[in-house]
Amino acid sequence: MKSIPAVPMPVPSQVDLANCAEEPIHLPGSIQPHGFLVFMDAQGRVEGWSANVPADLKAALQLGRPYTDLPLPPACAELIAECADALAEGECAPMVAAVTVDGLGYDAIVHGANARIVAEFESRDVPADEVALFAVRAHSSIERVRRQRSIDGLLETAVRQVRDFTGFDRVMAYRFREDDSGDVVAEARRDDLVPYLGQRYPAGDIPAQARRLYVLNTLRMIADIGYTPVPLLGAPGGAPLDMSFGVLRSVSPIHVEYLQNMGIHASMSVSIVINGRLWGLIACHHMTPKRVPHAIRMAADVLAQVMASTVQSIEARADAELVEQSARVRTALVESLLIDEEPLDALAHHAGALLAATRSQALVAVHNGKVFSHGPIERDIAEAIVRALPVEASDIITYDALDEWPLVVQASLGKWVGMLALPFDPPGGGWCLLLRTEQIEHVSWGGRPEKTTRYGPLGARLTPRGSFDAWQETVLGRSHPWEAAVLENARLTQSELLRASNARRAQTESTRAQLLAMLGHDLRDPLHSINMAGTLIERGSTQSTLGRRIQSSSNRMQRLIGQVLDMSRIDGGMGLGMTLAPLDVSALVDDVIDESRMAYPTIDYVFANPGPVFVRADGGRLAQVLTNLLSNARHHGEVGRPIVASLASEHGWAELTVSNAGAPIAPDVAASLFNPFKRTSLHNPRNRTGMGLGLYIAAQIVREHEGEIAYRYQDSQISGQAGGQVIFSVRLPLAEMERAGPT
Repeated sequence: MKSIPAVPMPVPSQVDLANCAEEPIHLPGSIQPHGFLVFMDAQGRVEGWSANVPADLKAALQLGRPYTDLPLPPACAELIAECADALAEGECAPMVAAVTVDGLGYDAIVHGANARIVAEFESRDVPADEVALFAVRAHSSIERVRRQRSIDGLLETAVRQVRDFTGFDRVMAYRFREDDSGDVVAEARRDDLVPYLGQRYPAGDIPAQARRLYVLNTLRMIADIGYTPVPLLGAPGGAPLDMSFGVLRSVSPIHVEYLQNMGIHASMSVSIVINGRLWGLIACHHMTPKRVPHAIRMAADVLAQVMASTVQSIEARADAELVEQSARVRTALVESLLIDEEPLDALAHHAGALLAATRSQALVAVHNGKVFSHGPIERDIAEAIVRALPVEASDIITYDALDEWPLVVQASLGKWVGMLALPFDPPGGGWCLLLRTEQIEHVSWGGRPEKTTRYGPLGARLTPRGSFDAWQETVLGRSHPWEAAVLENARLTQSELLRASNARRAQTESTRAQLLAMLGHDLRDPLHSINMAGTLIERGSTQSTLGRRIQSSSNRMQRLIGQVLDMSRIDGGMGLGMTLAPLDVSALVDDVIDESRMAYPTIDYVFANPGPVFVRADGGRLAQVLTNLLSNARHHGEVGRPIVASLASEHGWAELTVSNAGAPIAPDVAASLFNPFKRTSLHNPRNRTGMGLGLYIAAQIVREHEGEIAYRYQDSQISGQAGGQVIFSVRLPLAEMERAGPT
């Protein structure tokens, strides 16, 4: 075989402003001098070696020669053979063996990729028994890390343990942000060193190509930053050696300068990789040259893998809890929407739970032009945000910073700079807006974040910053960014809200059609009665009952039409137009019951007037509520048993109850009592003229008074009366004069 002399392999050109981002740091063309290497093709034929191979091996090296002809230690030859077999399937993960070459101890690390086998020999100057002792300590450290239940505790434990079994002067834990900048979140150091804990380092400190290598090769050591690189030799014109997985890989000149500016002479880094992304980094610094045996470094690498697994478990557990919490809120909200509540009422009822599930500080909801807010947000800000919403939108909208909002509203937002907006009923302009406040952040950068340009004989080149003193910056106009889990749950919630809104809209359309049919049917009878009475009068009849018949039929028509008009106002989102003023509820109840006694003298009405109780109310509308409750009690109560009204005030509330003797309302019927057009109300033999709108309108009236209406059943043992009592209660906030009490 003809001998071909090995020549230095290609090396990267000078790094300058034009090519820094593309610097091929995985193809350095050289290695660090605390070891040597030999590389081969996939069949084990020699393709090159480092210039510092020991003399006995160097004498036998020849391009194209099989590794089996080389004076390699048997353990190393076995690893090469195994790697060659593995390469047939793609890659060969690093394998390690302790060997002796020319009487010196080495860790032989064999790995393969890109159809090449690389055998690296890293010198080992620590006795095997000492390495074994370090390994035991490292195993103990791994167990301590594994037991942690929080990410902060995990990182704090890790830096202490890594420093303990490696001996570095400083060990830091970086946690990377979405923008790839990193914060020093834990630190163990020599007492005389300046602390870096809490400082942030910009994304540019780890360029994209370096970040890729940190993911591929999770363990990296520089034993002496002042080393002289050892060139790699290979065939003339041969492809450069990819050192992505190398342990002896030479270092980028920019990184060398960066570490020199920090006063560091040796470093080691261990990557924390989660789901293929560089989540964090354990960075070790030493103020003098330092070598850590490969076995100890591998223990640190295993620890980082345990950390990654533990972090993933902690985050998965937190995400699962958030998903479960969000699912509960979503289910309860949709149930409220589907059963009996208006969208704004349902969102108001579940506002606190929605804020907790989305980690927000305020909620604003809008539907049919009505705006509701929950939390410490001013009304004018809420309305300004609503006005800035797009007219049409089908997907959620997220803002994390002030400058992401439409310009027209930015000046009105105040501290509310984060928004997660869910359109839930586009035809009705329905939005649920979850808001986060500005998080004013005082960032302590590790030196000014930008690199500088230096001009020299080779032109402009990028220079790492020379000072790492803390450089303060205040970041304004940003909220805590919306987490992926929150956004995912928000989309699920929006989907459920849309489904519920569509169901309600379909139900409303069906209800309108039913309303027209019912109205035509129910108005036919009183119109016919009036027509007949008019005909008899025209023929000269003098029956005294005709006037009462006309009046009764007219009242019935007026009531039906009034209910339909009220229903239309409610359905259109206009409300019922209340005029609130101080009102004595006792006097109102007395008047309404007196009218009922006159109209129905056979019914026994009982009311013990407690004296004046004032609320802010619309007297006519509140009388409408009471009339409906008395009418229901009259139609559904047991014949011959009294209808009892009571009034009391306590803890800032007035409570009015109307009760009648009767059986409890079935649970499925009770669940829809305050819905319009209840099936149980249609053509009910005990209330033939009812359309099922009375309680629905009464509930809306009470809501517009900021009160509550409810049904409950009280059995005879509690009520002290024969048979149980069906009870409807209305609670209204007392007027200010009542709250203040007598002066």
